[in-house]
Formats: sequence, C-alpha cells, structure tokens
Amino acid sequence: MARTFETASGIPVEPFYTAQDVAPGFEVPRPGEFPYTAGIHETMYRGRLWTMRQFAGFATPEETNRRYRYLLEQGQTGLSVAFDLPTLMGYDSDDPAAFGETGKCGVPVSSLEDMETLFDGIALDTASVSMTINSPAAPIWAMYLVAAEKQGADLRKLSGTLQNDVLKEYIAQKEYIFPPRPSMRIVTDTIEFGTAHTPRFNPISISGYHIREAGSTAVQELAFTLRDGVEYVEWALARGLRIDDFAPRLSFFFNAHNDFFEEISKFRAARTLWAHLMRDRFGAKDERSLKLRFHAQTAGSTLTWQEPHNNVVRTALQALAAVAGGAQSIHTNSLDEAYALPSEHAATLALRTQQVLAHETGIAAYPDPFGGSYFVEKLTAELGDRARQLMGRVDAMGGMIPAIEQGFPQAEIAAASYAQQKKVESGETVVVGVNRFVQSSDGAKPLETLRIDRAAEEIQCAKLRRLRSARSNESVRRELTRLRRAAESDTNLMPVLMDAAKQYATLGEICSALADVFGRWVEKPAV
Repeated sequence: MARTFETASGIPVEPFYTAQDVAPGFEVPRPGEFPYTAGIHETMYRGRLWTMRQFAGFATPEETNRRYRYLLEQGQTGLSVAFDLPTLMGYDSDDPAAFGETGKCGVPVSSLEDMETLFDGIALDTASVSMTINSPAAPIWAMYLVAAEKQGADLRKLSGTLQNDVLKEYIAQKEYIFPPRPSMRIVTDTIEFGTAHTPRFNPISISGYHIREAGSTAVQELAFTLRDGVEYVEWALARGLRIDDFAPRLSFFFNAHNDFFEEISKFRAARTLWAHLMRDRFGAKDERSLKLRFHAQTAGSTLTWQEPHNNVVRTALQALAAVAGGAQSIHTNSLDEAYALPSEHAATLALRTQQVLAHETGIAAYPDPFGGSYFVEKLTAELGDRARQLMGRVDAMGGMIPAIEQGFPQAEIAAASYAQQKKVESGETVVVGVNRFVQSSDGAKPLETLRIDRAAEEIQCAKLRRLRSARSNESVRRELTRLRRAAESDTNLMPVLMDAAKQYATLGEICSALADVFGRWVEKPAV
C-alpha cells in the first residue's frame, strides 16, 4: 500500500499533478504583474539582489558596534538590531527586573547615548537598518532618529525598517507592555509620522515569524499575519491617512521553515492575498500599495543542539526557499544558536551561506523558478484558500483585537504546536540527529560558543548611573510630564518622544510614563 503524504500544514499531497488540478485555463502569472504571485518585480534579483541582513546584538553597544563593522566588512548589505530582553520589555539595564538578562540575548539600549554608541562610525543616511522591537518600538525609533539627526542626516533619506508589530506580541511572542488598543494608537502614530517625515523608512514590519516560531502552521502564519496587516491599515485609515500615502511603506516578515515547497508557495500566496486585499477591500490605486514586500528569516525553532552542524544544511535549504519565494531581504541563522548567540565564526558562515546562494547557484537568474509547476501552483492556491477562510473567522469576531481578547489566535497556535510536538515525539515527524539517525555522544563535537561576560551588565549599569548624574534631570522630568499629557490627548507621540530622547530620558522612564496613562497588559490565559 502506497504511503500518504501531506505538507507540514496538513495539506494532502498527490503523487502527480496536471493543469486540471490547478484551474481551468490557468496561465502562469508574469513577475511584476498583479497579483504579483510570481514576484513584485519583473526582473527580481537580476536587477538587484536581496538585502543580506544578519540579525546581531549582544553584550554592550560597543561590542555590537564592532560586530556590525565586521559584518559589513564581510559583505553584509544591511544591518539588523537584536535587542536584549530588558530593552524589548521596556526596562532599563539597571532595573531590578533586568538583573541577569542585560546583554544576554541582544544589545541593551536604555538611552540615546547607547543608540549613538551602537552606530558610532556608521553613517545612518547611507546604511539600511532594521530594528526588531515592538512594544517599546516608538521610543527606540525616536532615539534612532535623534541619533541620525545628530550625525547630520536628513530624516527623509533614512532607509530601514522598524518591526513595531505589537499585535503578534499578544498572539505569540508575549513581549507586550500596554493593552492592545493604546498600543495600536502608538503604532498608528509611528505610521502617521513616518508617512510625513521618513518616506524611505518602513515604520512597521508585520511579522509572521514569531507566530510560526510559537508553533503555528504555514496557513496560520499566513492568515494571522495578513489579518494583522488589515488591522493596521484600518487604524491608519481611521486616523485619516490615505491608503496610497502609507501603504507602500508597509512591510512584512515571514519565517522560512523546513517544508521546501510549502514555504515557496506560502510566500507566493502571501503576495497574491495582499494584492487583492489592498485593491478590493481598501481601494488602493498605487501599484506600490499592492505589492507585498517581505523579509525572511530561517526558522530558529528548527535548529537543534544535537549535531548542530546539521543546522547549516537546514538553514541553506530554508534560505533557498526564501530566495525562490521572492524575499526582499534575508537573515540566515547560525549553526550555534541552539546553544548561544552566534559566534563570529558562525555568523560569518551564515552570511557566506547567502553569498553562495546569490553568486554560485544561479538561483538569482529567474524571478519565479518554481512558478508554473502544477504542484506549486496548486499548493499556492490551497494555502491562499485556507488562509482566507481563517481570516474570515477573525473578521467575524470583529477584527484581530477582539479575537486576541477572546484568545482565538493564541489557542489555534497552541493546538497546532502541541500536535506538531506529538508528531516529533512519536517519530512521525523526523528530526535528523534528534529522533532518527542519532549520533552517539562519543562522536559529537562540542562547539566553541559566544559567552557574554557578566561584566557587560556592570558596564551598562555604570553608564546609566553616569548618564543620570550628568544630564539635566529637571529637563527630563519636564519632557516626561509633556509625554503623559500627550498620551492623554490625541497628539502624535513621536515628536514628544524625540524631545524626551534629546534630553537623555531613558527607555524605562519613558515606558513608565506611558504606563501611567495606558496601564500595563495582563493576559488572560487562552489555553
């Protein structure tokens, strides 16, 4: 009896496909033409390679600045800031809640001083910088913009991306501070400000990556990410912004996971769905508004500490799927990340993986290399149909915020994660070197990993003490009072946040001032 096959999302896979399996009279869409299934540009990587943007941050701003300079020397074409957990949660490095975590999972940034150090010697008017931060994204971006101004940069020339996707924090990653609705107000402030003042900078990167890392299927990642995008669009429109003024700067961030053809099809389906949403639901006219641009990161959840060199193979294939799927920028994970933050050697090898794909494989020669495959076209359509149905369930609840408050996406992802883990534990899903083809411990080779010295935390705390004694604390108090008043009104918070940053108010002080007005979110268990 023949075995039955299905994708990682549970979509049945037949042994053979023909044109009749796709659609009557089906024609392969051309790259650069609506609905952009085959890619948003006619020539894609022939015109310009994807941005190679390695995610990095550790220990102190000084150490991270050295890593950025090193990666740029190695041919990296964009910077991507990984912040430590206290920063992601809006705490200063010397807050008691930050004890033992400062600099461990990323770089600590507690003030404008840290931001200036982080980009010392790096011209922000020419560098493309991505910052992966969400709940405290607005004050961190304010510090970044002020640091750029102090370098003499024109804000209108800055390029890069602020992740700033707070909805997926409630759904998956859980690094939230304020309740959903005031958080959405802050995000809308950044979109409004960016539209007017930083036209080349993406004020938000709507992220499915963390949804997938929490255990979702590809369908759930696709549906919940695009529905989050719909929510941000609706809030911006309610603010009075015009769709074609802000939509071209909306960007997305997806996971590049293991199921090779499903991942390629997912990226193609995402572009198709978004193009139709923007044209048919929101009436966008500008072609740039219809084109879904996305960054892809290889799947951290697939990395194993057992036989870690296998991670190089996983990452290469996941990155290949991202390229075949038409990503605009890519981060490749390092082989040692199941142990620690990437060592310099591992980070270099991860970058070299992208460079080999770009320059040695020929994959960049054709915009949509798997387009026209009956299997890929059928899978693209099936993923789109299933995601559309799931988005419809969120619509029926009144939108993503009511759905989050009811625990719907959280419960759906938890169920998918549990089902997948059961398959791994039973051996139905094979993880090489973990539940099959396991090497004896005698044959395993230990890795030399990056170790964060405890002195890094002490250095950061000492810097904060010096900063507080040297700055004008009266000016800081005045700006924090202004910030509270602005939060109580409908004033756009970005200019006020920038003024606070200029006085070297710390991230913790700013977030505490906003929490005085907005409160702090406590999640009700959904599972």
